[in-house]
Amino acid sequence: MLAAMLAGTELPTADDLGVEPPAWLHGVAEAASELRRNLLDRLREGDLDRGEALLDLMVDAYDALVSVDLPDALTNGLRRSVDALRAVLERSRGDVTTTIVQERLRRAIDAQ
Repeated sequence: MLAAMLAGTELPTADDLGVEPPAWLHGVAEAASELRRNLLDRLREGDLDRGEALLDLMVDAYDALVSVDLPDALTNGLRRSVDALRAVLERSRGDVTTTIVQERLRRAIDAQ
């Protein structure tokens, strides 16, 4: 899942991976959370555009997962995984925002 997200390709289906749908949903949540590592690497390298694109992927995954309206008994506790993803997403959003503001400040200082 993570490799597909990073490559910008279609996610493998549950059937492709040979897993049940609840496990696939958890895999999407885990992969989206793991995007944070790559996002932080891109920010450290100064690639803000890629960092923002990865944040957008995380948001898309969260939005899709939060819309799953099934009992936890059917999804094996997906709500907890989605809540964990939200926490990672909010920290990542803060990191991207801070980096962008710092870059704007650096450019303003350099322009003087």
